[in-house]
Amino acid sequence: MRKPSIYIDGFNLSLEQGTGVATYARNLSFALHDLGAEVGVLYGTAASTISRDPLLREIAFFDMPIIKPPGILGRIRNLQSTLMLPLGETALKVPMTGGVIKNSFQDRLPYFDHIWNVQNLFNKESVYGSIFPGRLNVHFREPPDVMHWTYPLAIRVPRAQNIYTLHDLVPLRLPYTTLDNKRRYYRMVKHLTRNADHIVTVSEASKKDIMTLFGVPEERITNTYQAVHIPSRYRNKAIEDVRNDLKGSYGLTYKRYFLFFGAIEPKKNVGRLIEAYLASGVSDPLVIIGRKAWKSENELQLISGDGDTPRAQARIDSAEKQSCVLHFDYASFSLLVSLIRGAKAVLFPSLYEGFGLPALEAMSLGTPVLTSNTASMPEVVGEAALQIDPYDIRALVEGIRALDSDADLRGRLAEAGPIRAQEFSPERYQARLAKLYGRFVPMQR
Repeated sequence: MRKPSIYIDGFNLSLEQGTGVATYARNLSFALHDLGAEVGVLYGTAASTISRDPLLREIAFFDMPIIKPPGILGRIRNLQSTLMLPLGETALKVPMTGGVIKNSFQDRLPYFDHIWNVQNLFNKESVYGSIFPGRLNVHFREPPDVMHWTYPLAIRVPRAQNIYTLHDLVPLRLPYTTLDNKRRYYRMVKHLTRNADHIVTVSEASKKDIMTLFGVPEERITNTYQAVHIPSRYRNKAIEDVRNDLKGSYGLTYKRYFLFFGAIEPKKNVGRLIEAYLASGVSDPLVIIGRKAWKSENELQLISGDGDTPRAQARIDSAEKQSCVLHFDYASFSLLVSLIRGAKAVLFPSLYEGFGLPALEAMSLGTPVLTSNTASMPEVVGEAALQIDPYDIRALVEGIRALDSDADLRGRLAEAGPIRAQEFSPERYQARLAKLYGRFVPMQR
């Protein structure tokens, strides 16, 4: 029996620090491999992979060229490229000769049998979507059985089944929390929900939103949820090694800090979290791991030294170091796992999540979690996390104080978390995926 060929896009996989969607795509690639599929990944890097020499094509793919503003000739070529977009783009295979040492990318690379690239594909998709109706065609000499786009993109592969994951509709439900062009996003999602071969989402909350806002019949949309998977070498690292990671890298003491990790943007509710933490009066520090995104200055204003916040700033800078907030832009995956395992609790009061993987990752590691009672979070965490209204600062304060002072509460949540996380194990995720893809191609499983 021939392996089913199922390809995914590398839209988020190529980002240096990754996103929740990148984690989704990476986990999906390994699940596809475990299901016996032939896995291809379509990237859209700036690299030109047009060369007869396989090694040069591989080098070009992993190179990080310095992007310079185009000169007159460059602008003419860009215009010509735009005018040619209705004809579509051709994906070129990137040979993996073994000549390039890829160890630096091992935590970011998905599983793949083939890698393909269309130069600047996702930039071209943005241009195409702003000028032309419909979707940009990407041609393969031998197209896959299924092209699974892990993000709503105005792209399709002719002669393949094109399915699209809509993680959530945050740009439409909370338009003030994202920078998307809302009109274009609405048009694109409307087109996809009408013309895609199938729509995939990651929670019942998101499924309900998609059906309600766009009138999608239930039979045309599948909720696969997501999987939580943390390699055993990180999950089972000796506690003493975790303590050393925390002390050596961040000066932190095991189980003596609270943790938030994720992008710092309005949707993540970091501003209210900091305000509630400062008001709680707890002495263990709040550690924030995340890159600054849109409006991060507003979210971090209580600790930035800017604005009229002398009382909060004084508490943070006091000699006693009470109510200390520490912010780090980034942690490697191995260090992040140690940070989660070493936290007294993870605080994740997001305003809206399509799935909410950070909360589930923390629960799977036995760390108590405080999260929101909105969108997908209740169906994901169940009774294994402390749920609060993310808009209610007083509720946040009381939740933080409870987790700080009540060892029994922390113990119950630490015990319940891994049990709940098993509902989203890789095995159960694969079973849901097998059922999804079985609609379009025979699966070996």
